[in-house]
Amino acid sequence: MSTPDHVDPVQQELAALGQQLDRLLETVRRLNEENRSLRQSQEQLSGERAGLLARNEQARSRVEAMIQRLKSLENNS
Repeated sequence: MSTPDHVDPVQQELAALGQQLDRLLETVRRLNEENRSLRQSQEQLSGERAGLLARNEQARSRVEAMIQRLKSLENNS
């Protein structure tokens, strides 16, 4: 009768929607993992940057101190 003809397209559409849902779920899983990895990398890089900024500030302070000592020696001569 006509019912099996109508069920088959519906079942095909449901199967297609199920496959699409599976692909979307896999994409969400992959993007969540990528996001987690990127956040971890960002945190690590932020820590490295903070360390480099601190070292740069220390070097700047040392150079300024050396310049002041040299000026002092120059003025005393």
